[in-house]
Amino acid sequence: MRTIVDLPTDQVESLDKWCRREGVSRAEAVRRAVAEHLRKHHTSGAARAFGIWRSDPEDGMSYQDRLRSEWDSRNGG
Repeated sequence: MRTIVDLPTDQVESLDKWCRREGVSRAEAVRRAVAEHLRKHHTSGAARAFGIWRSDPEDGMSYQDRLRSEWDSRNGG
């Protein structure tokens, strides 16, 4: 798929220098950069959610018990 990307002149100059050193086209350099960015930063929703509560000082069972005790107190129990 073709796309157009506007880059500042200093980035184009740096990219061109890198491409000459590596012996690749600009297009290949951009493909590599996008692939690397996605590899580092793109995670599934499940991966982002895993361990979401790990920094919470209250463990899961205590949290559940506390919430359920609120239900009991509302129902007169």
